[in-house]
Amino acid sequence: MSKYTQPAQELLEHIGGSDNISVVTHCATRMRFVLKDPKKANVEKIEAISLVKGTFTQAGQFQVIVGNEVSSFYNEFTKIAGVSDTSKDEAKEAAKQNMNFLQRMIAHLADIFTPLIPAIVVGGLILGFRNVIGDIKMFEDGTKTLVEISQFWAGTHAFLWLIGEAIFHFLPVGITWAVARKMGATPILGIVLGITLVSPQLLNAYGVADATEIPFWDFGFAQIDMIGYQAQVIPAIFAGLLLSYLELQLRKIVPNAVSMIVVPFFALVPTVLIAHTVLGPIGWQIGAFISDIVYSGLTSAFGWLFAAVFGFAYAPLVITGLHHMTNAIDLQLMSEFHGTNLWPMIALSNIAQGSAVLAMIYINRKNEEEKQVSIPATISCYLGVTEPAMFGINLKYGFPFLAAMIGSAVAAVISVGSNVMANSIGVGGLPGILSIQPQHMATFAIAMVVAIVIPFILTIIFARANVGKISFNRK
Repeated sequence: MSKYTQPAQELLEHIGGSDNISVVTHCATRMRFVLKDPKKANVEKIEAISLVKGTFTQAGQFQVIVGNEVSSFYNEFTKIAGVSDTSKDEAKEAAKQNMNFLQRMIAHLADIFTPLIPAIVVGGLILGFRNVIGDIKMFEDGTKTLVEISQFWAGTHAFLWLIGEAIFHFLPVGITWAVARKMGATPILGIVLGITLVSPQLLNAYGVADATEIPFWDFGFAQIDMIGYQAQVIPAIFAGLLLSYLELQLRKIVPNAVSMIVVPFFALVPTVLIAHTVLGPIGWQIGAFISDIVYSGLTSAFGWLFAAVFGFAYAPLVITGLHHMTNAIDLQLMSEFHGTNLWPMIALSNIAQGSAVLAMIYINRKNEEEKQVSIPATISCYLGVTEPAMFGINLKYGFPFLAAMIGSAVAAVISVGSNVMANSIGVGGLPGILSIQPQHMATFAIAMVVAIVIPFILTIIFARANVGKISFNRK
């Protein structure tokens, strides 16, 4: 009998038994259940299990935080429960049965952008590094950059653009692939569609405003502008959805004997045509409208108020899953304004949550059992993974979560009030400073300090004042 056997048996009992499990899978730190009757899960008893660090429900899934041991625990649990291994995609699809319309839409949006995040994070770090070595005049009395005094770094600066351009300029390729994959269409057709939106023969989207003449395809009776959609988000989503719809509908009516030829042709060709004549221009205008509203709101005289509300409310948005919408907005801001002033606030919110847990480590410094949860949670939170901190500690006690929200709001006001911009989405914690544009790094560092200090102090104050569920643990 392994050390996971007893906790697994207890979890199975308190979750309602095998008959109550529709689907179960796991991620890096959590068990993810889709339960037939969520009311049968005894949350209080589940959270009392020694190996469990917390629970929460999100996107139709009942999630049990285990930590880094989750993979081994999952194997033992499935063996005892007699349930088969299930993919994350299957779990997500099953979970959608428990969602309302808005939750389903957000889940679909998350499924599109989640596979792209690793590349976007890498791209943001690369752009940040290139800006540091290529834009900051740090040498010869502040008159030259590292690139200007070193051929090695000049070559590095030029080489890294190969990756940065591939990630951001050709982002529509990734989006159309992700949409096709999500909708059950052929992923390679999604890739081909994306390439037709960013082909080198098209006028680059960044050059449209300055172009004296726009090339076009001449069909005699009609002309179509040859404009690319580099870095555009909404046109790519629209095109990917149309391709998927056409392919899936054609599969239903085209005989299998000729489907290999007919379906790809009559799905792809009309989609490319409609993308360049209707969906692309409309999507571009919608994206520009959304990004203009967000950017104008953050840079207006009331930008501080927007920042305070967003900074305070972002952590609760994570609980509901609504935070996934910010990925699309960030990417659109990057396309329109060559940076995003929204993402820095997200990074600061994550830091604030970690700082509240850091205060709980101090408060419960004599509680060895809790430190096994809070110390790893703090580290992961400062590195951008907030769930163990939020659900394992802050929401469990209540007042640390509130302290983190307040600290996040103050830090967000500083960030927005100083016009801090990030190159792109990055690592949502302390390393996030590497994604900030060089001229704003010092200000963002001040905001980071605020996001560390205020939640830490407020958590201790709230604990002493007996705000929330507990005060000081005096074991």
